[in-house]
Amino acid sequence: MSVSFKSALALAVTLAFSGVASADALTENFDNGVPTGWTVNNLSQPVGVTDWFQGNPAVFSAHQGAADSYLGANFNSGSGTADISTWLILPTSTYHNGDTLSFYTRTSDFSLWPDNLEVRFSNVGGTNVGNTSSSVGTFSKLLLSVNPGQDLFGYPEEWTKYSVTLSGLSGATSGAFAFRYVVQDGGPAGDNSNFIGIDTLQITAVPEPSTYLMLGAGLGLIGLMRGRKKQAAA
Repeated sequence: MSVSFKSALALAVTLAFSGVASADALTENFDNGVPTGWTVNNLSQPVGVTDWFQGNPAVFSAHQGAADSYLGANFNSGSGTADISTWLILPTSTYHNGDTLSFYTRTSDFSLWPDNLEVRFSNVGGTNVGNTSSSVGTFSKLLLSVNPGQDLFGYPEEWTKYSVTLSGLSGATSGAFAFRYVVQDGGPAGDNSNFIGIDTLQITAVPEPSTYLMLGAGLGLIGLMRGRKKQAAA
């Protein structure tokens, strides 16, 4: 049975990319609050009455979808004047250099109380963030800080996209991403901390190196097929 060049090329690409680690890819729009398998841990000192919760349309609406389809965190993570540290930890999965996490975030309009959000990564996975407001446990890799100086009007007041890309991993790594709502001098009586939301989260996984090797082998086979076809025609 003869196989056309286009058919063989399509087959080679299909076979190669069938090995992509697509299980690590994720799209989350927070239609139903904190997703199953995610971990919330409020280490604020003193601790307040909220942590991460379903979005509140009375403050602002979601980036997309239903008005409340985002996650929020606010000053009530702490009590009185507090050092806020409220974690949202994604499930452990396998990651590679080049994998990308993107999301949208914002605070309320005309916010007079600065906020701060960190994105961190643990290269061993799990949920170990220590047990104090200043601890980070195994999530020692800081990938992003939104308004780290807690500047007035330093946190975006409309939905803004941020992206981080993993690097420095020593191969396939069982790890986990985490968001940390972290504000010094926060809480209901503090000078900082208001209300933030996150929405439209995506994790984009790059193909494993073996995928490219398979693709190269497939293309080499196609070259051999074309060479034999030319010889036969001659």
